[in-house]
Amino acid sequence: MNSKVQSLKAFLGHAGRVALVEVATTKGSTPREAGAFMLVSASEILGTIGGGQLEYMAIDKARQMLGGRAASRAAAGEARIEVKEVCATLDVPLGPEIGQCCGGRVEVLIRLVDAALAAELIGKAEAEEAHLPHVYIFGGGHVGQALAASLALLPIHAVVVETRAEALEGMPETVETKLTPMPEAVVREAPAGSAFAVLTHDHALDFLIVAEALKRDDTAYVGMIGSKTKKATFRHWFLKSAEGSEAEFDRLVSPIGGNAVKDKRPPVIAALAAAEIMTALVSHSAQASSTSEKVMVG
Repeated sequence: MNSKVQSLKAFLGHAGRVALVEVATTKGSTPREAGAFMLVSASEILGTIGGGQLEYMAIDKARQMLGGRAASRAAAGEARIEVKEVCATLDVPLGPEIGQCCGGRVEVLIRLVDAALAAELIGKAEAEEAHLPHVYIFGGGHVGQALAASLALLPIHAVVVETRAEALEGMPETVETKLTPMPEAVVREAPAGSAFAVLTHDHALDFLIVAEALKRDDTAYVGMIGSKTKKATFRHWFLKSAEGSEAEFDRLVSPIGGNAVKDKRPPVIAALAAAEIMTALVSHSAQASSTSEKVMVG
């Protein structure tokens, strides 16, 4: 598995001189929030501050600084002195002047990256990565592969769980894979606030995994692929044989991705499911934060 932290370390290690371009403050409508950043080298970039003319201006300024094309001055009787910039600020209105119509204003801070700043960036990335919500995909079939590819682009920690080694081949490098004969045990080990998307090759295995997930009351999302008939069959088994309750069953999302779009192609299901899962994670996080604040106030 190649994490985003590893990508950051690799970029800092091979890109040569690098500038950090960071959104310092924002007013009104802007492409990205304060704290969003990108890294710029002479020939590459990593990350984005929102694209468009704002980003092009920032990249150009960063490369001027990297190339040492800064101002110089000379006075009578004095030697010529190079004034090399190590830090610069751009205060940019996002209006017609630069071909954007967001209407807000962005202050961008550009700094040349030294060893201390590089260590700071890596430390922050490691802290953020440690707190990413976990999404578990049970099943590496066609939909599982497509869902893993969709989730690999999002700020989450995705894990594909399989009982078949060959089904884990070709997964995105930023997605963790787990081969196990007992996938239901992975549910019990998952951190609070996790999401579970269940779409294995075996309906009985799906039922076992979903039942385990529904027993937890700290999940952000529990979804199962399938038809109305499969959901009804699961409900009967869950209530009669798995000692489940109606309240627990009501938390199940099935089919994953909803049924508003009548398209069963794996990439379409995956796109809809990824949006559904991300929405659930954000909602769960907001609820958890609200509960925590109430406890602190109380």
